[in-house]
Amino acid sequence: MKKIIDNLKTLFIALIIAIIIRSFLFQPFYIPSSSMEPNLLVGDRIFVSKYSYGYSKHSLPFSPPIIKNRIFSKIPEYGDLVVFKTPADNRTDYIKRLIGFPGDEIQFISGDLYINNQKIKKNKSIKFETVMCGNEEKKINNFYEILPNGKKYDVVYDQIGTLLNTDKYIVPENHYFFMGDNRDCSQDSRFLSSVGYVHRNNLVGKAQIIFFSNDTSIGSILKFWNWHNSLRFSRFFKKLK
Repeated sequence: MKKIIDNLKTLFIALIIAIIIRSFLFQPFYIPSSSMEPNLLVGDRIFVSKYSYGYSKHSLPFSPPIIKNRIFSKIPEYGDLVVFKTPADNRTDYIKRLIGFPGDEIQFISGDLYINNQKIKKNKSIKFETVMCGNEEKKINNFYEILPNGKKYDVVYDQIGTLLNTDKYIVPENHYFFMGDNRDCSQDSRFLSSVGYVHRNNLVGKAQIIFFSNDTSIGSILKFWNWHNSLRFSRFFKKLK
């Protein structure tokens, strides 16, 4: 009986430690969609730092209303890869790139991104020719986009039917504006009815590293006999930017 009680104590302590690490330090996430290609692929598993922007109720499992606002708050930067809870249900986790701060004006004009009436510089790249959008492979135009703070990253636009012009988005106080890197295959802040502007309290953390990646189109991770084909070893422990 004493041995059983000791084992239960050990399990309980291990559970508490795991909850603390997950809530306040690092949490693993799985990438289920192609909205962030080519930088994040379906099947990537990433670590997100929970301390990067401080803590809110969404830092804790099941988002209990223990923390009213945000504590130990830190300001994110343009271009950060951020996991957040969608405003629609305050439950679903999304990962997108931070494009706009409170008060920023965001707009697409003739296919170019403008922030506060300043055209965001983008350079043509031939690094990627296609990306996935769901189960469909798309031919794309690939660019390096450079945000106001100098943050540079790959962004892709569909060669056919890409977004050219939008109304002007004005980011409200205490909110942020996010977009996917796969611009024509992403539900993000441009879609006000489904995602829209994201409140600062909904930020969960900053994506830091890919620790594991498996190509789900080739096979399940459970099919260990096919790992030589499905595992993307080149993406293991890849630092995100």
